[in-house]
Amino acid sequence: MSTNDGTSRVVVGVDGSPASHAALRWALRHARRTGATVHAVGVYDLPGAEGWSAPAVDVLFDEEQARRSLSEELRAVLGPDDDVPLVHHVVRGNPARVLIDESDGAELLVVGSRGRGGFASLLLGSVSQQCAAHASCPVVIVRPETADGTPPAGDTP
Repeated sequence: MSTNDGTSRVVVGVDGSPASHAALRWALRHARRTGATVHAVGVYDLPGAEGWSAPAVDVLFDEEQARRSLSEELRAVLGPDDDVPLVHHVVRGNPARVLIDESDGAELLVVGSRGRGGFASLLLGSVSQQCAAHASCPVVIVRPETADGTPPAGDTP
């Protein structure tokens, strides 16, 4: 439940989507209230890494570019004056599996809700559903923010 320095750790999955930005904002608000450190995880799944398609080609993935993109995304969401302790890293792999692994020892795992719909979710599964079922800590699933940037009713920590 805590980092090496004794503070609690809140893991948040960040993938560039509006839902993940809402999840990051939620995690930051929670961390401000509790003194936790936010661990932002950018997960990049290679097409064809699993399932029926062709094997993944490693040259398609530029890890340094992925790190830069995650850093830029975090800066855009955080703003210049945010003082919440934050660490981040990029991991290649199945998003649900990576986030479930990252949840080990965390206070919370925060993920965005995509609202993909019934049939697609039935076939593909949902990262948030898999995390809720298998993470080793409580999971908060955050819906995307409204057009004015405020959280939907009931989503404020």
